Amino acid sequence: MNENKYVPGVCNIGEVEIGHRLRVGWIGLAVTIVLWALFDYFGVAWGWKLVLFFPASFGATGFLQGWMRFCAGFGLKGVFNFSAKAGATDTVSQAEFRAKDRAKAISIFIYSVLIGVIVTAIACLI
Repeated sequence: MNENKYVPGVCNIGEVEIGHRLRVGWIGLAVTIVLWALFDYFGVAWGWKLVLFFPASFGATGFLQGWMRFCAGFGLKGVFNFSAKAGATDTVSQAEFRAKDRAKAISIFIYSVLIGVIVTAIACLI
């Protein structure tokens, strides 16, 4: 696969956008770890640990998008970006390609939610 080319349902972002997604992943992971550590240190009730779902899912979304070279938000909007400028987009014109992109975007969101649920369940059980 050419890493600098739009491929419907497979790749819709270039290196600049991938770097941005990976930074989002690291931020989500860091917030999850810090909150989890604080919750454990202060012995908060397990119900408060449900909050971990949000940064864990957020981080998972970033890492999955970077790893898959696919922005879920762009996939839902029907755009892609391989330029050196983050946020600059081109439109996906074919309906068939947009459908493939939407399916990929939805799968990324589903995986992110599942990862958030798993992390939260582990935190609540420990």
